[in-house]
Amino acid sequence: MNASWQIPAIIALVLYGFWGFFPKLAVNHINPASALVFEVAGAAVVGIMVALFPSTRLETAPLGVLFALLTGLCGMAGTLFFMAAARHGRISLVVSLTAMYPLITIVLARLVLAEPLSGKNIIGMVLALAAIVMLCG
Repeated sequence: MNASWQIPAIIALVLYGFWGFFPKLAVNHINPASALVFEVAGAAVVGIMVALFPSTRLETAPLGVLFALLTGLCGMAGTLFFMAAARHGRISLVVSLTAMYPLITIVLARLVLAEPLSGKNIIGMVLALAAIVMLCG
């Protein structure tokens, strides 16, 4: 089994955990729009570091660039709403609810990319929907 994806995935898991927690601290002191601007500044630092890394070769295939830009637009717009929810809600609930975003990804992957869904996948989605109802209820 090739586990080359597991270490980066675990690092991402930990970083996303902090990403979900730090906004509550930020919006306790500044408004969500301001927090978003400073988050983007932090993201720009990471982007610049990657671009300056000697082995990085930036690719510019038009569709790849378009989808990468759409990723940034959706991510940052979502983050703005996440920050607003974090300011007014319990961060444990806000993160839990917004962490259900894979449901949208799964549906899009099925409809657009024709990725298969197993019975277990569907049961998992139903349980995730039930979790959303329980979190919001």
